[in-house]
Amino acid sequence: MRYVTRFAPSPTGPLHLGHAFSALTAFRRAQERNGKFLLRIEDGDTSRCRPEWEALIYADLRWLGITWPEPVLHITAREDIYASALQRLDEMGLIYPCSCTRRDIQNAMSAPQEGAPLHQDFGPDGIIYPGTCRTRSIESFKPGEAIRLDMAKAVDFLGDVNRLSWQETGPYETGTHHLDAAHLIHGVGDIVLARKEIGTAAYHLSVVLDDAAQGVTEAVRGADLMEATQIHRLLQALLDLPEIAYHHHRLNRDENGKRLAKRADAKAIAKFREEGLSPDEVKALIGL
Repeated sequence: MRYVTRFAPSPTGPLHLGHAFSALTAFRRAQERNGKFLLRIEDGDTSRCRPEWEALIYADLRWLGITWPEPVLHITAREDIYASALQRLDEMGLIYPCSCTRRDIQNAMSAPQEGAPLHQDFGPDGIIYPGTCRTRSIESFKPGEAIRLDMAKAVDFLGDVNRLSWQETGPYETGTHHLDAAHLIHGVGDIVLARKEIGTAAYHLSVVLDDAAQGVTEAVRGADLMEATQIHRLLQALLDLPEIAYHHHRLNRDENGKRLAKRADAKAIAKFREEGLSPDEVKALIGL
């Protein structure tokens, strides 16, 4: 089987050094294996995505020496695929609409439970959802609401979910990993699969469907997404999608140990270009 990986940025701002490290790591792994490197544009957040940011993504990656086949996959062109997947999950009885805001969830998790101490449990998606809307049917969905996966029902549907595994190719926790039914239910909870509209998939659903559509054999991404892998393996099993391997690389941080990210105002690759640095000098900055 030919090796295939991808880089999937969102055009909501300029690429930074962390993006450069991830894209170059994936590109080099594909080259070393005589495989294929794909670019995918995750433009689902239509309120923040801009054509000029997408154009800058292409310019920055080409400047770094990265190439990819055309056409580039855009997730906004796949809403019918996401809607079909949600319909299938609904036919299995595994999803429900949710009107809760983040504040609603925080308030529910902070409310005293028969004298128990206040606490909030966190999973890969943040505060674990308390199940407020779990009894609702998908027929009651209203535009603007989220759609959640009933994790307990999903685990029960698959039977012995602990048999399901995936390969982690490193550099962290290399080897075979297995799903854990109890952790999925109590440590992950009812994740969001779609927001606002039926065809607007949230990250967990879109990424597994898009990886399968593009024939990805290994997902190369930051170590901050390691905990999400169990969700993706579960969805692959539910939707009869191929199992893939995962390579979670280190996160790039500044001199103070702060992770380089858009929300942290990390320095854009375009700025380094404007200042006259060469691609090799930028690669050296990120340890490549």
